[in-house]
Amino acid sequence: MTDLTTLLEVGGPLAALGGGAAYTRAKYPAVYWSAVGGPISTARLLSSYSSVMEACGLTVAPSRLRVLAVKATTRREVRPVPPRRGIIRPTSTGLRIRLRLAPGQEPADVAASAERLRHAWGVHAVYVTTVKPGVVELRLVGYDVLRRVRMPRKTDAGFLKVPVALREDATPFVRDYRTVPHQLTLGATLSGKSMYLRHLITGLAPQAVALVGIDCKRGVELAPFAARLSALATDPDEAAELLPVLVKEMEDRYDLIKARQGIAPDTPDEEITSDIWGLPESERPTPVVLFVDEVAELFLTATRKDEERRDEMVTQLIRLAQLGRAAGLYLEVCGQRFGAELGKGATMLRAQLTGRVCHRVNDEASAKMALGDIAPEAVSAACAIAPELPGLAVAGDTSGGWSRIRTPYLSLGDAAEICRESAHLVPDLPALKPFRPAIPVRPVETPDPAALPHPATD
Repeated sequence: MTDLTTLLEVGGPLAALGGGAAYTRAKYPAVYWSAVGGPISTARLLSSYSSVMEACGLTVAPSRLRVLAVKATTRREVRPVPPRRGIIRPTSTGLRIRLRLAPGQEPADVAASAERLRHAWGVHAVYVTTVKPGVVELRLVGYDVLRRVRMPRKTDAGFLKVPVALREDATPFVRDYRTVPHQLTLGATLSGKSMYLRHLITGLAPQAVALVGIDCKRGVELAPFAARLSALATDPDEAAELLPVLVKEMEDRYDLIKARQGIAPDTPDEEITSDIWGLPESERPTPVVLFVDEVAELFLTATRKDEERRDEMVTQLIRLAQLGRAAGLYLEVCGQRFGAELGKGATMLRAQLTGRVCHRVNDEASAKMALGDIAPEAVSAACAIAPELPGLAVAGDTSGGWSRIRTPYLSLGDAAEICRESAHLVPDLPALKPFRPAIPVRPVETPDPAALPHPATD
């Protein structure tokens, strides 16, 4: 009886401790990693580094001088030499460690063993990046950071740079319009595409940028941000009037560049290699970001007149995609599908969109439309996105690189409030004033008389 009582006294706290750790790991993975997972993985790495590297084939034969020194000083067996390890730096999501590769090794050798290293050290994932020739960095991620997204406190934000999502290696995914001027974002209904668009708009709202929207769903996606938009078209007819104005604005900016740099007025726009960023800040036009939601609506036609309008709009979009970057005009094209079946010019327009983001789609063909021409191996990753993970996407660009990202939650009300607070930053562009959306007036809430305090009476 005494032994049973002692066992219960000891086992009760241990069971409670184990249950608390399991609960913390499920509900608060960052706290669990900092308190338990991080120290355990660090101990595993330190104790098994040499043996793990040897098992992964990442060791090399020691130099002749090292062999002679070991034999002269000790009687130990001369073992292969692993890459030289740097200081282990813990983070809130994992560990970071730099390795100096041995002669004859390359970063691809370490990347090929990332899955083995993950299991050996008990972490969620291992990512390898090249720091400089001969040096790579291992980023060990302790848990699934995309399950509950928390953006890092320090991000590479700046002018025309928006940290919009989190990568699976716990680094922020930054939408940089100076580097990737135009982008195509695809996603089925309830895939998180609208959430991605909200983060882009709210990230650009506090900046000196003109925001223009084309939302053929009667403006239900972009109308809540009307306070910060310089122009908004809510149907194909309005879009057909707005796009020529943007093209004319682009041409006027090219004329400004020609006049400033002494280029002949009759020089074709295609031969001008400079851009507005070479102009003095006092003369530099305001950058313009054009958001096109449900781009397929611009391609759909019912009559021959609609076909003529469609051809004109597609031509103008292609011109903006080809020549807009130098004039400070950037495109953000969104839709559920985007391919050759939309009609003439669709494939040509897609080829001009450097960045690609593919959320959950309904078929493999849609994923191939977004990623098949730049990163074929990313198509399978896009098709594997589950419906219960809205906001999860695969991002790639024409360099062939790709990664999984997820956008954090942002309510529509909060996004609209950010745009209202930034309404005073709407730039003065006379050409876009006829398309400025009407800003709805928020109703004044009158207090309930029954809820007001009443004076005390005798």
